[in-house]
Amino acid sequence: MSEPSYLKRGGDRLAYLKRNGIEPGVVWLGGFMSDMTGTKAQAVDAWAARAGLACLRFDYSGHGRSSGVFTDGTISRWRDDALAVIDAQSRGPQILVGSSMGGWIAMLVARLRPVAGLVLIAPAADMTELLMWRRMPEEVRREIMEQGVWLRRSEYGDGPYPITRALIEDGRSNLILGETISLSCPVRILQGMADPDVPWQHAMKLADMIEGDVAMTLVKNGDHRLSTPSDIRLLERMLDALVEDAKI
Repeated sequence: MSEPSYLKRGGDRLAYLKRNGIEPGVVWLGGFMSDMTGTKAQAVDAWAARAGLACLRFDYSGHGRSSGVFTDGTISRWRDDALAVIDAQSRGPQILVGSSMGGWIAMLVARLRPVAGLVLIAPAADMTELLMWRRMPEEVRREIMEQGVWLRRSEYGDGPYPITRALIEDGRSNLILGETISLSCPVRILQGMADPDVPWQHAMKLADMIEGDVAMTLVKNGDHRLSTPSDIRLLERMLDALVEDAKI
């Protein structure tokens, strides 16, 4: 990977990688405990290079090459990281590509900035409440509230995921699935039907809540990561069609 550049935000240094090209470009928004070097992030960057489009990838505070402590992170903080990098390093409306938690972040950004399009991969909208808190046994909820953190076992071999009280409580101020979501840009959703973390019905609920140009593609045997070669080809075709349909 090329050495990243850094953007100072408060006491943090946010690492980012920027590829110059035609605007509007694409911005990669990663998931919970993910970074900008993952398979899908690199595939989006390679696709943008072939298309001649600008591409911006970055790490939230406490993730990847950025500074900060992961357990200090909240949805609001990571949303504001995204806004800071987008405002500083892009020009005009962008195509936001959000994976898992990044799909939620992308939706929050789209409320605050004009965007050219949204591509959401297994979007974990409202995940702290609907996909975490409501699924947790009472003893886990008690540990979070009393100890401030609980270590959730990861299914992906990347160590336990710390779930903090601050993350849960802050998430409640960012919930989006309780009301209709009006967007003027096209939205494309890619979702695996064998995803244990974000059930396809959850992604369907998000699609139902969005008013406007929305299309959803279901991958019957697709898991949460959707990073197999066939998944990547499907993502690339989705991006191709979005750019063509939006006349970008």
